[in-house]
Amino acid sequence: MATLTAKAPARAANAFALVAAAAGGDEFVNDGKCLIVIDNGSGGSITLTVETQRTVDGEAVDDKDIVLPAGEQHLLGPWPKPIYNDVDEKVQLTYSAVTDLTVGIIQHS
Repeated sequence: MATLTAKAPARAANAFALVAAAAGGDEFVNDGKCLIVIDNGSGGSITLTVETQRTVDGEAVDDKDIVLPAGEQHLLGPWPKPIYNDVDEKVQLTYSAVTDLTVGIIQHS
């Protein structure tokens, strides 16, 4: 699993590049204000799964599955810490496929 580094916005030139999604999934440190930028450059739909860490009445909350249509870019989030952060304050991402899939994290203020 690769750790993605969040990029903070700025009021000046501030290059932002997406990176290839990792086959074993990705993770990022989350303060509850992070946004995911994801670009599906493949020819088919891909499902992004954002793992939940919360339980209600002792039962696990279902993970968040987001279908990303072919050729589309999406901005997703923010991700509330009590629901999505693991014990290391990270959000875990997995993908149904990673061919031509790129991802980045924006640190929203």
